[in-house]
Amino acid sequence: MNLPAALILLLATGITSAQAATLTFSPDQVGDVFCIGTLADDMSQIEAGLLTPALVEAITIAETRNSEFESQHPGDKPPLGDGLPWRSYPDFADSCTVGAVTLTDDATAASVAINYTFNADPSANYTDTLQLKQTTGTDRFYQLDDIDQIDGQRFTTTLAAAFSDQDK
Repeated sequence: MNLPAALILLLATGITSAQAATLTFSPDQVGDVFCIGTLADDMSQIEAGLLTPALVEAITIAETRNSEFESQHPGDKPPLGDGLPWRSYPDFADSCTVGAVTLTDDATAASVAINYTFNADPSANYTDTLQLKQTTGTDRFYQLDDIDQIDGQRFTTTLAAAFSDQDK
């Protein structure tokens, strides 16, 4: 299935997580869906079946801790007050494009460069890298497992670090 057809299917039918898992997305198509979501500030299509179970668990833990913070500190900005840190910077880019795709020798994992550009200030352009894993079983497809962000950060470590002050 090509990307436009897959996106039309996802968006037009409101496919559930279980149903999205039956679509076979290539690494560059996962990157395309990611870019569309980040530019629209709506990552629901990525979250609907294109995340590994480990990443779903990390996000669930972070969102639970964020809700607990909000309950315990009414009126204070919670650690995830700007949403999940899907990008290195919360500023919205003018453009998001898929760059180089690298597969492991056995094609069970892939890295996908995501290029963010800013027309008014090209010096602010940067690249994050999606880390994908291929599912096992008969319907194999790629899911997002983590994001390498700039300055050596990762999406999962940024999520955990958001709550480091609470752990002291």
